[in-house]
Amino acid sequence: MFFELQNKSSQCLARTGIIHTDHGIIDTPEFMPVGTQATVKSLDPTDLENIGAQIILANTYHLHLRPGEDLIAEFGGLHKFMNWDRPILTDSGGFQVLSLQQINTATQQHNKLVNIDEDGVTFKSHIDGSKHRFTPESAIEIQHKLGADIIMAFDECTPDNVDEKYAKAAMDRTHRWAKKCLREHKKNNKYHGYKQFLFGIIQGAQFKNLREEAARIISEMNFDGIAIGGESIGYNMEATKKILDWLNPIIPENKPHYTMGLGHSPLDIFEAVERGVDMFDCVSPTRIARNGSLFVHKEIDNKYKININNAKFKKDKKPIDPKCNCYTCKNFSRSYIHHLFNTKEILGARLATIHNLYFLLNLTSQIREAIKEDRFIELKKEWAK
Repeated sequence: MFFELQNKSSQCLARTGIIHTDHGIIDTPEFMPVGTQATVKSLDPTDLENIGAQIILANTYHLHLRPGEDLIAEFGGLHKFMNWDRPILTDSGGFQVLSLQQINTATQQHNKLVNIDEDGVTFKSHIDGSKHRFTPESAIEIQHKLGADIIMAFDECTPDNVDEKYAKAAMDRTHRWAKKCLREHKKNNKYHGYKQFLFGIIQGAQFKNLREEAARIISEMNFDGIAIGGESIGYNMEATKKILDWLNPIIPENKPHYTMGLGHSPLDIFEAVERGVDMFDCVSPTRIARNGSLFVHKEIDNKYKININNAKFKKDKKPIDPKCNCYTCKNFSRSYIHHLFNTKEILGARLATIHNLYFLLNLTSQIREAIKEDRFIELKKEWAK
């Protein structure tokens, strides 16, 4: 069994489960650190193990451009290439490819960097302008070569500013591509000698009727998990909550639910888990860490983060967050980390990233325990008060 549902809250849709892969299990709910180019920036695999990462993400688009899926396949896949023996998820590259586009809101036409047709997407590299093409079949083949345990169907992620007609056309195309992805996946599901699991993605922008239609269609297909995609997800939490509420009555309970791009704030995780989400990822925690923005409990700052670059931390002997047990907080002061950022030392980015990721991973661990003890809502109130 790929996904094993374990505990369900009596207070809401929060739940715990276990995802089984050939590279280990994943206890859910779980935040997944993003390692776009086969590395979580500034950290090595030992760092990730020490902070409790069960699974990390890599990106198909970026790895296709550099160093290329064929080279990674020669090494036996991403796990061996980057020396990470726990689970990996790759997204299909659809979001990155289509984020190159700029849609004219008046004409609903794309710019010239991206050309979408019935069979796939032709695009130019953001690195050197070279021409590339992704199809549903090639996106799956690339991910098979990369060797991630969980891979994603190729979809058309529509921006929020499209009209309903365009969102409907993109959604229908996503569903036709989803069928092609499933067929291609079945052809060769053990490229590196272990099983890979394929998730389908629900699109439909911010239109309730489209989201519900997409949820029904994707749920009826033989995917191993269900992802909720789109520009709003994780970026606009009010829209995210609304979309999840629309979809929950439709998507199957016996498959993992994954919100793509969610985890900008600790409270966002509570909102997702309360609505039955099992997996979430976001580049924001590592990105803001490298800029000196560090997660803290609300009693330290009501926005749940501090900016270590601020002059007030120059002589501060306290750790980033006295409640945190990460390596950074147990060993270094705010003053020292402020100094590292002030002098632009690489260690500053590493210590900040360790803290932010540990903060969210430890939070999801607390959430799992709270669900098991049926006190999830109480924990949420403790964090929000």
